[in-house]
Amino acid sequence: MDSADTIFALSSGAPPAAIAIIRISGSQAFAVVQALAGRLPSPRRASVASLRHPANKDLLDQALVLIFPGPGSATGEDLAELHVHGGRAVVRAVEEAVGSLDGLRRAEPGEFTRRAFEHGRIDLNEAEGLGDLLAAETEWQRRAANMMFGGSFSSAVEHWRQEVLRLSALTEAELDFSDESDVEGQNNIDITDACVRFSEDMHRLLSGPSTEKLKDGFRVVLAGPPNVGKSTLLNALVGREAAIVSDIAGTTRDMIDVPVALEGIAVIFTDTAGLRDGTLDVIEQIGINKSHAALNEADIILWLGQEGGAPPHPHVIEVAPKSDQQDFARKSTQAVHVSAVNGEGMEDLMHRVAGIARKLLPLPNQFAINTRQRQHISDCAAALAACGVSDDWLIVAENLRLARISLDALTGRAHTEELLDTLFGKFCVGK
Repeated sequence: MDSADTIFALSSGAPPAAIAIIRISGSQAFAVVQALAGRLPSPRRASVASLRHPANKDLLDQALVLIFPGPGSATGEDLAELHVHGGRAVVRAVEEAVGSLDGLRRAEPGEFTRRAFEHGRIDLNEAEGLGDLLAAETEWQRRAANMMFGGSFSSAVEHWRQEVLRLSALTEAELDFSDESDVEGQNNIDITDACVRFSEDMHRLLSGPSTEKLKDGFRVVLAGPPNVGKSTLLNALVGREAAIVSDIAGTTRDMIDVPVALEGIAVIFTDTAGLRDGTLDVIEQIGINKSHAALNEADIILWLGQEGGAPPHPHVIEVAPKSDQQDFARKSTQAVHVSAVNGEGMEDLMHRVAGIARKLLPLPNQFAINTRQRQHISDCAAALAACGVSDDWLIVAENLRLARISLDALTGRAHTEELLDTLFGKFCVGK
C-alpha cells in the first residue's frame, strides 16, 4: 500500500441503489474528473456532468461531480466524488473507467480514513469512534461513538497534554534554577496539585464502562434449579424459540446466548443448565459448572429459584415464573411475577433489566473508552500520581515525560504500523 497512490472506491452501499458515490483521493483525483467529465466544477459545489470513458468517449452516466481541494478535505488531500446512478452496470462501468487511468488503484479497507489520520484530519481516537459509529446497532452505541468521533474525547486529551507540557516546563525551571527564589514555593505546589488532580480525573474516567461492554452487550444470565422455566422465559424474552423446552429435568446442558437490543441497549440473554447438587450425569455436571462460570461473569442475574437463594451479586432480579399456573410459587413484592404463556410481567421484567443496564452505561455527556485507550490513560494516571508524591525533581520530570508518551500514544502521535494496520483494516473499503 503506497500512500502516494491515488485511490478510488465505492463509498456508498452496495448497488442497486438510487445513488452510488465513488470517492477518489490523491494527487490525481482532479485529473480523473477532468478526464471523465471534461471539466472541473467549482470546489465544494455539486455540478451536473456527462461522464465519458477517457479511451473511447462512450457515455457512462449523467452524474453529480464534486471536488474538495486538500488539505481542507476529508482525507487531507485532493478528493473528488462522483454521484452516479446506483445500478450495478453503471457503477461497474464508471469504476472500470476510473481504474483504467494511470496511477489509479482501488482503495484497501479503511484507507480513506487512514489517510485522514496521516494528514492530521482526525486522530486515532476519532478514527476508532468512526469505526464504532459504522458498526453501531443500538442507540447507546451510536451516542457513545458520536462522542468519540466528534472529537470531544480528543479535546479532553489535548487539554491534559498541554497541561502536562506546562508542568514539564515548571519542573525544568525547578531543575535549572532551583537556587533562584522566584521559581520556588508556588511552582512546587502547582506541579504537585495539578498532577494529583489530573490523575484523579483519569481514574474517574477509568471507573466508567468500557466501549467493549456497549458493543458486546450486557450479559443477563437466567439461573435457578432445573425445571423452573428458564428456557421458556428466555424464548419469551427474545421472541423466538431459541432454547429447547421440556419437562425433563436437565434438558439444558450447555449455555445458550441470544443477543438482542433492549430499549436501545445491547443485551445478551444467557440460558444456563439448572443448578442442583448430586447429579450422576457427567454431561449435566459439566453444564452446571458452566452455569456457575456464567454467573461469575454476569452483569445481571435473573434468579428463578427459591427466594433469597440467588448467588451473591450486585445486580440480581428475583423472578417468580409460571404465574399463570395454579401451583405458582409466589415471591415477595420485590420480585417480578411473570408468565411466558400470557405475557404477565414480561414488560416489567424487560424494563427492569434495561433500567439496571442504563445505570451502568455512560451518560450522554460521558465517554466510553476501549481497552487500548484504557491502558494508555491508566499508564498516564500512574505516572502523574507518582509525580504528586515525589520530592525529587528528576523523578518528577521523568514521570511527566512518561505521561506525555502515554498521551501521545493515546492520540496516535506515537504509533506502530501494526496498530494502524489492525485498526483501519476493520473498516469497509469505501471508508
